[in-house]
Amino acid sequence: MAGRRRAWWIGAVGLALLLPLTGCGGGTSSDPARAEVQLLLDRRSAALLGHDEGAYAATGTRTEYDRLRALPLASWHYQVTTVRRTGSDATADAELSYRVAGYDTAPVDARRTLTLGRAADGSWYVAADEPAEQAGQQLWDQGGVTVVQGAHSLVLGTDRPVADLRAYAALADRAVPAVSRAWGADWARRVVVLVPGSLAGMGGLLGSPAANYRGIAAVTTGEAGGSGQAPADRVVINPDAYAALGDLGKQVVLTHETTHVATRAHTTAATPLWLSEGYADWIGYLGTDRTPTEVAPELTGAVQAGHVPTALPTDKDFGFTSEPTELARAYESGWLACRMIADHWGTARLDAFYRAVGAHPQRAGAVESALKEQLGTTPEAFTAQWRAYVGAQLG
Repeated sequence: MAGRRRAWWIGAVGLALLLPLTGCGGGTSSDPARAEVQLLLDRRSAALLGHDEGAYAATGTRTEYDRLRALPLASWHYQVTTVRRTGSDATADAELSYRVAGYDTAPVDARRTLTLGRAADGSWYVAADEPAEQAGQQLWDQGGVTVVQGAHSLVLGTDRPVADLRAYAALADRAVPAVSRAWGADWARRVVVLVPGSLAGMGGLLGSPAANYRGIAAVTTGEAGGSGQAPADRVVINPDAYAALGDLGKQVVLTHETTHVATRAHTTAATPLWLSEGYADWIGYLGTDRTPTEVAPELTGAVQAGHVPTALPTDKDFGFTSEPTELARAYESGWLACRMIADHWGTARLDAFYRAVGAHPQRAGAVESALKEQLGTTPEAFTAQWRAYVGAQLG
């Protein structure tokens, strides 16, 4: 689901888990400057795709070329939406659409603002190409992009040693087949991982304050393409939080996030976060030797203090700005709900339940309908069974 973010949270106790811009004085379709700028950007895009450094430099600043030269691009196109003149110079708003070869089945869209200058012969050139106001950065906005190709992964990093990026690729390459074994093969079976240089870089990529992600080890985002196909996902790493994890934790995180990529086409507005996050955790921990009390330390503490949760967590409980302990309990509760379904009804029924919820036309009634059709139960009975399961596993 486009724009809906999934994340992996870690706590202090250990592992737990496009509207075009407009403005006064803007250009119109009859303004020759808009057509001229569009032609300029078309030439610039063709030069980038053709690896023609000279032709690219002839269109203006070459900063982006230097930073993007290693990225395997299948397409790159600007659509100018507005041109605003400021004397002899101008500012253009444009929609950038691009695809990474071999990974994106639909374009990633990004709103950009381009500062334009005018040469002595009257032609336009690009002086700067930056994210539009309130739009997130792209990785190349933060520096040169280093690319590491894995068997099932593409890792893109800035200000990171190549050895670090290779380590991420190895983790992702193990995650992809692990997810396919559990979920099935009806997805691209490859993943793109973005590794910025810092927490601040992560916030810039997500277009949100970095402080919101301080305890978040990774986030998966989806960008909707105009083609109507499944969106292109990016797993965005918080290198600061990720470094605090052990080897098992790092693998669980990448497997968790890869699960979101795999299930994206079946994750919709009808899917509650307890299910999408719980399912990703369930696959993430498959095959590990971690016990329920080890996976769910915060919820274990509450249960052993006599506080068994009365209801499954709401979407609000998964907010990145939630109190850390409550956020951890939300993830742990969702994981135990999915684990209970797999234990009681079987893994095939868990997968069918997930898909059935996402196929419902709206949130209201989605879980109720899927519980009845796939598991033969009701929300009330399911909640009671889950509460008993939580008590038995963690008490």
